[in-house]
Amino acid sequence: MSRILIVEDEAHLAQGLRFNFEAEGHSVHITERGEEALTRLVKNREDFDALVLDVMLPGKDGFSVARELREAKNYIPLLMLTARGRPEDVLKGFESGADDYLAKPFNLAILIARIEGLLRRKNWSRITNSATGGHARPDADSQDSFRFGDKIIDFQNLQLRSGSNIVQLTVMESDLLRYLIRNAGHPVSRKAILQEVWNLHQDTNTRAIDNFIVRLRRYIEPKPSKPRYLLTVRGLGYQFLLNPEH
Repeated sequence: MSRILIVEDEAHLAQGLRFNFEAEGHSVHITERGEEALTRLVKNREDFDALVLDVMLPGKDGFSVARELREAKNYIPLLMLTARGRPEDVLKGFESGADDYLAKPFNLAILIARIEGLLRRKNWSRITNSATGGHARPDADSQDSFRFGDKIIDFQNLQLRSGSNIVQLTVMESDLLRYLIRNAGHPVSRKAILQEVWNLHQDTNTRAIDNFIVRLRRYIEPKPSKPRYLLTVRGLGYQFLLNPEH
């Protein structure tokens, strides 16, 4: 049985989600305030397996809650609910640390399927960690891990390792890295990234992608201000180099 925390101030919606998740065999807890969610998850370190987080909350909003969770190194699988489906809002949610999102009104079956997918990812990570002693498989050709330079990206466990240093990635950071690596040696546009990585096909400010690139450079570049692996292609987007010349 998985424990799910729902942070939603619309009581009828929260209770409807509780009823349906409990029908699927999960244990559900509800709060209407972001501050209480942070207390339970960060201060009290309560063990939950997934978080459904509304953006529009009284007091601290969902973006702030997600950001503070990730800053506290709490990587609970997080699905964000937003009353607006604008690409800018979706990207803001991802930048805050959300793993997935749905715009209201949503299809209940889709929300349940999304949460089940996040739960499967977490359970698989537990199995993988147990089997490998918490270490990524250093196989450059593996679908689940990739090595370049002195770094290993463990896509299954959402970790980037460099020696003894471990950076925990969000799902969106991991997916962006995977996409760039699959297209290594070829420039990819910001628009292509929005469509292929985040499935956003509406017109939006593609410069929002730049915030993710800055963060990834901090993780993978020896000198982020002078990138060697993740280059800017002026007027287009970005290019990942597997074997930079210098």
